[in-house]
Amino acid sequence: MQRHVRVATAVAGVALMLAGAQPYLGADEKSSVEQIRKELLQLPYYGVFDFLAFSYDKGTVTLMGYAYHSTLKHDAAQATKRASGVDQVIDKIEELPVSQFDDELRWRTYYAIYRDPFLSRYAPGGGMLWGHRHPFGGGFHAMHLRRFPGMEPVGDYPLHIIVDRGKITLLGVVDTEGDKTVADMRARDVPGSFGVDNELVVEKSPPKSTKD
Repeated sequence: MQRHVRVATAVAGVALMLAGAQPYLGADEKSSVEQIRKELLQLPYYGVFDFLAFSYDKGTVTLMGYAYHSTLKHDAAQATKRASGVDQVIDKIEELPVSQFDDELRWRTYYAIYRDPFLSRYAPGGGMLWGHRHPFGGGFHAMHLRRFPGMEPVGDYPLHIIVDRGKITLLGVVDTEGDKTVADMRARDVPGSFGVDNELVVEKSPPKSTKD
């Protein structure tokens, strides 16, 4: 049984490496990551129609994602620079174009997903907010995001809705494959879109301890 546990631990370690998890961080680096996360979470105009992710490497922060609000790209970079231990900020956040058509599509998709009885627990006030239900300890927490490998997502909404020229992209973290499937179905039911790209990540539960 102990051999099986050792094998499982080794496999889990390889999986984390493949998912882009960063190496061990010292105490000062952990503090910097925590400050960066706090600064980004406190941005006043960061919402469900935006998406931010970041990485940290020896004083260099790379920001990626999508900005729906016009000042978010600039504000995110400025906020990150305020964190201690940050020497350089590489801002790769993409600003989404202004479009009334996209705005209407955003809200229709939002209501379709967050008012669904199966997914309503993810809605604001539902107790499933990403930034609040995950009491991150020290260090960096990369998720296996297809568009942003090796980066940590930041936000108070588990499911972010990105709309660009009529194309809907779902980004974020959900608890089960069932939740991911239902979110995909609700987004595809929204009339007027030019397609849906579902890049939600299913968060794996920690393995239960095995006794001999």
